[in-house]
Amino acid sequence: MALVSGIDVINECVSRGLVAGSFNTTNLETTLGIIDAAERVGVPTFIQVAPTNVALSGYEYIYDMVTRRLATAKVPVALHLDHGKSLEAVEAALAAQFTSIMIDASEEPFEENIATSKIARQLTPATLSLEAELGSIGGKEDDVAPEYASTTNPAQVEEFVEAVRCDMLAVSVGNQHGHAPKARIDFDLLAKVREASSVPLVIHGGSGLPSEQLGRLKDFGVVKFNVAADLRNAMIRSFGEAYAANPNENSLIRVSMDAVAAITNVVESRIRTLNPSVA
Repeated sequence: MALVSGIDVINECVSRGLVAGSFNTTNLETTLGIIDAAERVGVPTFIQVAPTNVALSGYEYIYDMVTRRLATAKVPVALHLDHGKSLEAVEAALAAQFTSIMIDASEEPFEENIATSKIARQLTPATLSLEAELGSIGGKEDDVAPEYASTTNPAQVEEFVEAVRCDMLAVSVGNQHGHAPKARIDFDLLAKVREASSVPLVIHGGSGLPSEQLGRLKDFGVVKFNVAADLRNAMIRSFGEAYAANPNENSLIRVSMDAVAAITNVVESRIRTLNPSVA
């Protein structure tokens, strides 16, 4: 199956009452693991990469890896720019044929966030999905932390969404990026944000949230749930365990295939936890 627009993933998830996992990739092993898991479960999925993670590959290599694997897949997948902090990143991802874009100007003052996000909307074709962020999510993404974190203000949501015309709204409601075992969703705040938003919501920082909270998210208008740190940890741990078991190990392909299997298991578990109704 060819890549689909993020709008197609959103619409199918909304119609089926599902939450799409959105999983960060940086390499072949992670890409294969994500799509293998999505095929097992049959839930539409986002694969994403942040500008901080294309230093080695560039956007084009990510596109090539994803589309080659998807040629034999039957599950809808969109390729998403995660945390595009600049309009240059948005333009680069679009040039590489990404099918979903995030503009993240959440650290800017409210009016400047709107202004930057509106330009990203103008750059992004209406056939592709645009995600914007209101409220600055805390924690660390690739060892990069915001200068300050702030929760999403429900009183600003309606104006922001209408001005930007985004298709998804990323929110800060207790979620944190990276390894954040104490992170918890504030469902009272999430409910207020959902009531004010005319578009589906996105939760970042999925690796640190407790499993018992994940199955509730679809009832609060969440359509996309981001996971990055858990996948990276699974791959690094898999390679580390192989070395610990045999410091003279030299079969890179065997170790890499074990890493793919580890990533697949993490992704499948997350998708099923988000969607308890999926068999």
